[in-house]
Amino acid sequence: MGGTEHLTVQREGATLVLTLNRPEAKNALSLPMLVGLYDGWVEADEDDAIRSIVLTGAGGAFCAGMDLKALAGKGMDGQQYRDRLKADPDLHWKAMLRHHRPRKPVIAAVEGHCVAGGTEILQGTDIRVAGESATFGLFEVKRGLFPIGGSTVRLQRQIPRTHALEMLLTGRPYSAQEAAGIGLIGHVVPDGTALEKALAIAEQVNACGPLAVEAVKASVYETAEMTEVDGLAAELKRGWPIFDTADAKEGSRAFAEKRPPVYRRE
Repeated sequence: MGGTEHLTVQREGATLVLTLNRPEAKNALSLPMLVGLYDGWVEADEDDAIRSIVLTGAGGAFCAGMDLKALAGKGMDGQQYRDRLKADPDLHWKAMLRHHRPRKPVIAAVEGHCVAGGTEILQGTDIRVAGESATFGLFEVKRGLFPIGGSTVRLQRQIPRTHALEMLLTGRPYSAQEAAGIGLIGHVVPDGTALEKALAIAEQVNACGPLAVEAVKASVYETAEMTEVDGLAAELKRGWPIFDTADAKEGSRAFAEKRPPVYRRE
């Protein structure tokens, strides 16, 4: 497992937990954090023993957005990672899930601030849990900036356009309850329990057939902008081969025998 001084990595069974770890700055994005994030996504993609990913933040915050000073190299943080960024100028967008989608389901566990770049990363996750005191929002326009992490494209596809435009154009904060009401997050839980809830959801995902889970996730995103006819054809092409896998046969046998299935990604 990798990780950096601003991104910790640990395993919880078949779940890879990535923790944004810069609490003194409300986990604002730095180059070490972005490099660690990207490496975490790659690790999850390449390790078949990992079946889900949980993304969370340390110190009671999720992410307060970009630390422009740190990313501009005005401080000493992250100097040793600049060769990585030079070698792959797209690395920061992959880290923020703008230009990369992990094969495995990504579950966000949000406490505290999840604003600006934090809300942009959130839109790249699949399932979202938040503590009741969490705060969301895209503050860029208030600072004369543009939310270039994908929000003008993704947000209107994930929540009703009127809510997306209000969030984008007002730059105001949203409570967890309001974020759930417009569909940005799926669960609101007592403060301090978002990670626990996210791990519980991850365990439910991990108990399912991994080939089926990955194919379902891929199909949902692949068909999102297709016509129904094209989408159904793509779904059949991706989904039908799953029925011929050893995992599918194991799932059927386990159901008939009233026992937990043992999936081997075959």
